This record gives sequence, structure tokens and C-alpha cells, in this order.
Amino acid sequence: MVSPEYYFISDLHIGGEENFTACDFEAELIDFLQLLESQTNPTELIIIGDAFSFWEMTRTSPITKLKTIIQQYPRLFDQFKRTGEKIKITLIPGNHDYELACYADYKSILQTYNIDLEEKEVITRSLLGRTIWIEHGNQHDNFNRIDDFGNPYVTPIGYYIVSQIVDSLVEKSRFGKYRWLKDIESVYPNEAIPHWFFSNYFYKEMSIWLRWILLPFLLLLSVSFIILISAVLERVGIVADGFFSRPWLAFLQNFGFAGEALNFTVNLVIFIDTLFLFGLILVLIPLSFVFRDIQKTLRRYGFKGKKGLKIQKQSLYLQAAQQVFERNPDVFAFVYGHTHQPSLTQIGSRYVLNTGSWLKKLKRISAIFRFLPAVYYPSFQLNYFKIFANGDRLEIIYEYLPKQAQPNLTPLEKLAILGRRKSQPIAIPHRTVV
Repeated sequence: MVSPEYYFISDLHIGGEENFTACDFEAELIDFLQLLESQTNPTELIIIGDAFSFWEMTRTSPITKLKTIIQQYPRLFDQFKRTGEKIKITLIPGNHDYELACYADYKSILQTYNIDLEEKEVITRSLLGRTIWIEHGNQHDNFNRIDDFGNPYVTPIGYYIVSQIVDSLVEKSRFGKYRWLKDIESVYPNEAIPHWFFSNYFYKEMSIWLRWILLPFLLLLSVSFIILISAVLERVGIVADGFFSRPWLAFLQNFGFAGEALNFTVNLVIFIDTLFLFGLILVLIPLSFVFRDIQKTLRRYGFKGKKGLKIQKQSLYLQAAQQVFERNPDVFAFVYGHTHQPSLTQIGSRYVLNTGSWLKKLKRISAIFRFLPAVYYPSFQLNYFKIFANGDRLEIIYEYLPKQAQPNLTPLEKLAILGRRKSQPIAIPHRTVV
């Protein structure tokens, strides 16, 4: 008897209203389904949650949401139907499409397209007498945990954030320049959203006149800091007077009046920046003690980790997987999604797989000019995991499906990150033998 092969994807977030209706990877997903359709061995595709974006469809009734998505993507659902005739397609609810677990009609509608809905938080599959533990992962997220699974009236805090705040912002994105608000779902972690807002305000929404007035001050702020330090060094006698300024003045003399005008302008900007730095230092000294105390308080309440938000959140899932491994000695793989960050982690002889997301991702890239805001650069990491038996051994295959994102950056954003390394795919081993 041939052992089945299991394929895992998650967090497609298909569907929505306003700007959420666009599915950037529809063609790639259809190609992937066609690939599975051609498999000769027993095959099962398991979509482990957030296949659909019900939270982003706030103006329709529960069952109507799925019907609307089917109408939005007829080619995709026709392909689901064709692929489902050849292989088994299984879907479990995530937090964004939690309503799948609450209404029986969903199961029959999806079955029409050969998608088998399992209204469970956790499912398992077996290979060579060992078990794969499969869940979406929102169970370990305080903002998105469902306390009474299957109850349609139980909604986590995350629902209200998406349906009321995020949905409203995306609806208003058509009023802005570059329509950047529609990418809010691509910002991770969510705590980075304020920085992302400020970056886009500065580069895209700020008055062009105000931006170009501020720009020389921001660009020369680092120079002003160096000059401030050099003035202190000259004052205490560590370096000679004019050690830093003399080469600059000698260079400008080659340009006559234009050099003098440039020198006056630069000195004026640097003088203003220096005054600003003095004031900033006076304010930051007491504020640094307050900021450290706030961080300490946030860590005590569990809202901020010492090693960063991404690492802290990942550790929650590794702890959850470790508990599953301890309770279930036969489980060799813990598969989850939800955080949109693909990974493969080994714990002893067991493995923890995060299936990532097919949504666009935004990477924060620091500007080459220190005091300019960081730029958020888009990319995709379309991927899937495959677990199967190869003889008497189990193997985990990771496949990355290349797709280019359109940066849609302003000229100033391009200049700010000129020469910086752009987003690179998260490196995961292609083949792992268990």
C-alpha cells in the first residue's frame, strides 16, 4: 500500500471588500493546484486556516460571505473543484474565517467544490505509525484565541481590530496617494504598524513643500552631531582648531561665490540642527529613564519581549509544540500557520513547521541617511510544505515559489534605500529527513 503525501499551506486570506478583493497570487495558486492534480500517489492538500478573509467582509451575512468570495474568484474555485476530483482537499478554520466552524451550511457549499471542511481546531494525520499534529495556531494568540470554539457569538479582540479599524482604513485608502493603506495586512508584527504609518506619511502623504524643507535638516542632522562632537574635541584640546572645518572650507574656495553661498546655507542648517540636538539631548536624558521603566512594565505584563516581538511570538508556538510532544510521544511534526512567518525548527527529534502566508510581506529597511524614516519594501514568499514517507523514513520538503512584488516606491524612498539589500526569502532547508 502506497503511503499518502501531505501538502500544507495556510493564510491565503482570499476575499474581502474594497481593496481586499484583489488576490495577487491567484494565478500562482491555480498553478499549484494544477500541479497537485497531476500527482499519481495518494495526495492530500491541507489548508490550515485563514483560507478566506471573512473578517474583511463586514457588510454581509455569514453564509453570503463565502458565496461572495466564490463569485469573486470563479476560476480559482473551478480549479479547486477539478483538483479535488483527483486528490483530497481538506480545510480547517482559522481566526479570520472562524465562522466556518459555526454554520453547517458551509460544509455543503465547500463540498460542491470538492473541499472537505473539518470544523476542528486540531486535526492529525499518520505516516508510518507516527502522527502529524495540525492546527492554525491562533489558540496561542491572546488577541485571536477562540475561547468557545464553534460558538458564532464568541469573537476575539482581533476581530474588532480588523472589521472596525483595518477595514475602515482600507476603505479610505482610495483617498490617499499611492493607495498604500490597503497593504496594512502585510505589516508584521502588528506592533510595527505605527512606524509603517509614519514612514508612508513622510514619503507619500506629507506636503511636498514641507518634505523638501525638512529634508536638508534631516540629512544634515548626522553632520551636525559630528560637528557638535568635533567642537567639544577642539574645545578640550584633543584636536587642533579647525581640524574638521578647514578641509571643507578649502574645498569650497574652488567655487568662488557659489561656494560661499553653499557654505552659508550649510552652516545655517547645521546651526539650527545643533540647537535642536542640544534641546533633544536635554529632553532625552530624563525620558530615557521613563522609557526604560515603561519597557520593564510591559515585559512584566508580557506585552514586550527582551529579544524582540517576532522571537517572543515564535517562542509561544515552540512552547505549545513542546507540550504537544510531551503529551503525545507519537507526534513527530507540529504544523501551524497564523503568524505569516514560514519556518522549520527542530526540537530534539521532532519538527515544528510554520506554513507562512501567501500574502504580500513588507520588510522594514533602514534608510542610508540615519534620520530619514525606514522604508517598507514589499515581497512575496509563496510556499508549501510536503510530508511523506520515503521507504521507512519520513521526509519534509519545503518549496518556495518565486513571485516578484511591485515596489511602488516614491523617488525619495528609492534614494533612501539605495544600495541596501532588499527583501530576501526566509531560508528554509529544501529537504529534511526525519
